[in-house]
Amino acid sequence: MHETQYKLVSCTINGEKRQTMVDVRASLTDMLRNDYSLTSVKKGCEVGECGACNVIIDGECYNSCIYLAVWADGKNIRTLEGLMGPGGELSDIQQAFVDEAAIQCGFCSPGFIMTAVEILESGKEYTDEELRKLLSGHLCRCTGYENILKAVKKTMYKRLGKTE
Repeated sequence: MHETQYKLVSCTINGEKRQTMVDVRASLTDMLRNDYSLTSVKKGCEVGECGACNVIIDGECYNSCIYLAVWADGKNIRTLEGLMGPGGELSDIQQAFVDEAAIQCGFCSPGFIMTAVEILESGKEYTDEELRKLLSGHLCRCTGYENILKAVKKTMYKRLGKTE
């Protein structure tokens, strides 16, 4: 008979120190959703292909569905919930998604936004072609991607103090 193993995972999630026992086979998606009710982390393909589960771990975007929860030990994790201001106000990139109608059903939006956060925090200016490539790890059935690209580009230029 197989015995399930559990390990204690201590990490920082959206600025808060957290600790929980996790099944060593559990994905980071499962830990974030089930233990911390962070439902912006979507369960899409569960094989690292669609990007709906993207979170930022120590400044880099990862598909949390193929990242084991135990690997998160000692890490700093950010989800969409961590982007909002203290009064619940939207971050600049979230507002840009609204302004540019880059959201339809909304399922893929949190993952797209987390990838956009990684792009924007690089402080670099990217071409449309580079942005398309950086955003290509996401599947969206509704928007046709153009408005998503516009939202990221608009926010990038604003943060760089430039006009399009």
